[in-house]
Amino acid sequence: MIADCFIVLFSLLLRPVSDTSFLPYEQAIPGTNVSFKMMPVAGGSFMMGSNANERNRSADEGPAAKVTVDSFWMEEHEVTYDEYILFADEQADRNPKPDAITRPSPPYIDFTLGMGKAGGFPANSMSQYAAIMYCKWLYKKTGVFYRLPTEAEWEYAARAGAETSYFFGDDDKRLGDYAWYAANSENKYHKVMDKKPNAVGLYDMLGNVAEWTLDQYKENYFEEIKTNASDPWLTPTSRHPITLKGGTFKDEAGKLRCAARLKSDLKWNARDPQIPRSKWWNADAPFIGFRIVRPVKQPTPEAAEQFFAQLLSLK
Repeated sequence: MIADCFIVLFSLLLRPVSDTSFLPYEQAIPGTNVSFKMMPVAGGSFMMGSNANERNRSADEGPAAKVTVDSFWMEEHEVTYDEYILFADEQADRNPKPDAITRPSPPYIDFTLGMGKAGGFPANSMSQYAAIMYCKWLYKKTGVFYRLPTEAEWEYAARAGAETSYFFGDDDKRLGDYAWYAANSENKYHKVMDKKPNAVGLYDMLGNVAEWTLDQYKENYFEEIKTNASDPWLTPTSRHPITLKGGTFKDEAGKLRCAARLKSDLKWNARDPQIPRSKWWNADAPFIGFRIVRPVKQPTPEAAEQFFAQLLSLK
């Protein structure tokens, strides 16, 4: 029943309402001097997943299937602390809306492990719940509906038209030009945009911090979505497990392939210091982050509110 409701809701979220030019744009966060850039990703079809001969392939990456996604914008880099702290720290949000958004309590431990916050470092160690709450806060601030990408949208954007293991080809010796990973990261994340982008102008899609998607993780994802799927979304019925994409600064090259999938782990919530007020805000995982998308087809305010309400009510 819950999954059926999500399917109906997702169709509402694809309702065309705007003739906005499909170009890169800067989104300012009202009441602050912070902004971020959104890059257009033109919709189309692609082969999602990996073929049986791909090096370092895992069984949950196939069989590869043809998938079609609608057009959207994606943030050019992972959400940074400069952006995220405006939501997470109420004192930093100098122009809150009257309909206040629930926020986490300040953690008593440093989830960054001293790797860096302000100045362009990726926000890290949030749960998917917190990432979705950030999107809701941003919607309230800007009037624009932002959300996490689906797993299909994420892989489509990362590939940027490529059918190889990485968006630049199959040779992982080139990975250091595009990603922070085990071989070059010195076991820490780095500022966004220090490496080369992919063909649609997206930075750090591979490595640095892994990125939350909207989808429930299922090992048989490709059996669930079937072939020739259009805007597939494995709608979650629980907060775990959720799929993350992109690999991390701690991972070897094989885990940074476009088709690679990461399953969220309940252990990441074992040390959340906010109990009981906000039990699921933080993930004890400095290698986890997110980036956001804006669908070209924006939802009605009612559909947007229902979308957030249903996702945030999961147990």
